Amino acid sequence: MIDVTEGTSPLLLGLPHTGTEVPAEIHARLNEAGRALIDTDWHIDRLYAGLVEGVSSVRMPVHRYVIDVNRDPDGRSLYPGQNTTDLIPVTDFDGLPIWRDGAAPGPEDVAARLEAFHKPYHAALSAQLARIKRQHGFALLYDCHSIRSNVPRLFEGTLPDFNIGTNDGTTAAREIETQVTRICLAAEGHSTAVNARFKGGWTTRHHGRPETGIHAIQMELAQSAYLEAEAPPWRYDPRRAESLRRHLARILETLRDWRPA
Repeated sequence: MIDVTEGTSPLLLGLPHTGTEVPAEIHARLNEAGRALIDTDWHIDRLYAGLVEGVSSVRMPVHRYVIDVNRDPDGRSLYPGQNTTDLIPVTDFDGLPIWRDGAAPGPEDVAARLEAFHKPYHAALSAQLARIKRQHGFALLYDCHSIRSNVPRLFEGTLPDFNIGTNDGTTAAREIETQVTRICLAAEGHSTAVNARFKGGWTTRHHGRPETGIHAIQMELAQSAYLEAEAPPWRYDPRRAESLRRHLARILETLRDWRPA
């Protein structure tokens, strides 16, 4: 159920929000807004495909409306005091309800979906990180995300193109954050933020333990940097995407070749 690719380098890509699969019984409970799946990380798997050799990847094919595998399984907010979405979202990013009246998920749904989707995804990540660490002595998780550049309910103004998150430097060696930031800042025509609105989700914070040899960094991209428009049908823009891919390739090459001091 989880898509896993095993590579030979220390670098592992996490792809938690590219999936659009929704089990039939859950799809029937979504309303029209929910079935639009607007909050997908559109084409992120395509954007990163084939950029560098030797990387491993773990991808969740099920949509985040089923359950968000990048949220704390206990339901605690990653950003206390700020608007965010739940472990099983009840609204989309704009605050519109996504479930039919009377069909919103309850505690039993949460428990079932944790077992069916959330736990297997993180078990797959843990297994790959452990395998990579056995082979190389350390492992580096790069968590791939994207979001619309304007979502007033979640953040003010327009989001930068590159949003780097290490939970204020706690989930990865500082050198990793510094090298990725340097590449992004040098990307002409693009904007960058570090540990601002997006500091890294539960995946980065849960798995990133530099003191144990497991490093994790999140990259949240603005979808305006590679889509024709941030609206249905969410078309991939080859010209914009290829420009962005050159910078992403430099990032992944740097991370693939990075070694602890």
